[in-house]
Amino acid sequence: MRQVTRQVIAVAAGIGMVVLLGGALPAIAQTASQEISFVYTKFDAEKGCKHTPGRDVEDYGSWRCAGHDGIMVLLSGGDQRMTMSFGTTAKQAQKEPASSETFPGFNSVYDGTIEWRIEKLANGKKRPFAAIVRWNTRTEADAEREDGKSTGRTLVVTRLNPGGVCHIGYVDARQPGANEAARKLADDKARGFKCGTDDPNK
Repeated sequence: MRQVTRQVIAVAAGIGMVVLLGGALPAIAQTASQEISFVYTKFDAEKGCKHTPGRDVEDYGSWRCAGHDGIMVLLSGGDQRMTMSFGTTAKQAQKEPASSETFPGFNSVYDGTIEWRIEKLANGKKRPFAAIVRWNTRTEADAEREDGKSTGRTLVVTRLNPGGVCHIGYVDARQPGANEAARKLADDKARGFKCGTDDPNK
């Protein structure tokens, strides 16, 4: 796995707090402009995902989970770190840059909810162009914990095909306004982001 140095966006407290992917919101909704809509789907590595065991002790294997609109979710784990990629097939998802992007510290994303950002194309069709997922990430203070838990929460924004699947930015989910910041990041940056060239920390 390629460990990326993470620069998490701290959001100003003045932005209203929205609980990301909360049950109070509808499964499908549209933004005020109605040009970008969003859909929520859930995933759980232990329920409903197909597991392929790893070959080594620190290789936890991979999980293929249902996604949205023909896009599947591929989770992989090892050495107390994980990756998440997306593709129409597991083989495609494994070839994407996101399949090797993780954090330097311990992290996990075995289950949760994905917010799919969806654009309406000129021909009237709709296409998911980004995914927002909350990861459990390890903070410096967590190194002192005896229980080994990670208390950090990071919203990872990933661009989707066409054009490559990769991380485009990170938002500290513990900050007020984090959800709106992640959505803005996705809507403003994902479609023009160049995987392998652009820096997700900028």
